[in-house]
Amino acid sequence: MQGFRFSEYDAPKGKSTFDQLFDIFKELLVFTSGDVDESISWLTQLDKEYEITTPEYGIGDFIEDLKRKGYLEQETPESGTLLPTPKTEKMLRNDALEQIFGKLKKGLSGQHGTRIAGKGDESSGDLRPYQFGDLPEQIAMTESLRNAHIRGASLSEEDLVVQETELKTQMSTVLMIDISHSMILYGEDRITPAKKVAMALAELITTRYPKDTLDILVFGDDAWQIEIKDLPYLQVGPYHTNTVAGLELAMDLLRRRKNPNKQIFMITDGKPSCLKENGGYYQNSFGLDRKIVNRCLNMAAAAKRLKIPITTFMIARDNYLQAFIQEFTEANGGKAFFTGLGGLGEMILHDYARNKKRRY
Repeated sequence: MQGFRFSEYDAPKGKSTFDQLFDIFKELLVFTSGDVDESISWLTQLDKEYEITTPEYGIGDFIEDLKRKGYLEQETPESGTLLPTPKTEKMLRNDALEQIFGKLKKGLSGQHGTRIAGKGDESSGDLRPYQFGDLPEQIAMTESLRNAHIRGASLSEEDLVVQETELKTQMSTVLMIDISHSMILYGEDRITPAKKVAMALAELITTRYPKDTLDILVFGDDAWQIEIKDLPYLQVGPYHTNTVAGLELAMDLLRRRKNPNKQIFMITDGKPSCLKENGGYYQNSFGLDRKIVNRCLNMAAAAKRLKIPITTFMIARDNYLQAFIQEFTEANGGKAFFTGLGGLGEMILHDYARNKKRRY
């Protein structure tokens, strides 16, 4: 039976009543998969217990402010149903980035470079003599003219210097999210932290690495692609875990990308338990089915041949499942992390940054 435990709410000092309510409301939106009515209901119950509102500012005022500030909108002009706006979805991703990857804001922004200097897309700040084949737009005219002036002669080829550039790596990433029933099994809410990690990663790539690509898919009995805006609204279904279908779709998405650097992140807490075959499903939730396992290992090896590393974030602690993931990782030559939910985001950040800084 699923249950919830709440600790006493300690309101941040100096925050307005709206901001205090809004912080809680955003968390509830992710938890309820974007259900505004349910989130307001939970918020009202929390307010009754912890007295967040005041006689001058109530939940009704909060709802009106959400609409006025552009965080909620009516589904249709005639409907009373309220929905989150794209502005809210952007804020949820940004909040997730701050919670999980907040340390990045203390560092330098920009792309990750290689050790190669050449015809790239970012200036390195260094100058070098002109060489045959350099592009005209690379010539640093001010410095070249200065060289000619120092020589006291007309500008010639020996005066020309060019602005050195750095070749930047680009990465195409597919993020796979397990939405099988086990993500809420035994009263543990694993899908909410998984959604936060996905939102944070999406915001990280789209803001700090704008030249990279990110595709997101979910997998249960089947696998299908979703958009970034769908992340807060993901829900677990009555599904088995068709890891093979997820990997097939991930590799198909990466085949369409022109970047030479490709990778797959897979967040899962359960064993593979499903395959599609002969127009139906082959399912077995009792232990590790060798037929399903072999298909998974074949997919891992196929990704390795395509030079697509798979990083698996395994949030189950069962020894036999960890043994399977180790076998899967060995077949792919990728990476695996065995972790609880607390450190999941940090490790995704760590591995993403490492894969970006490729050595050639």
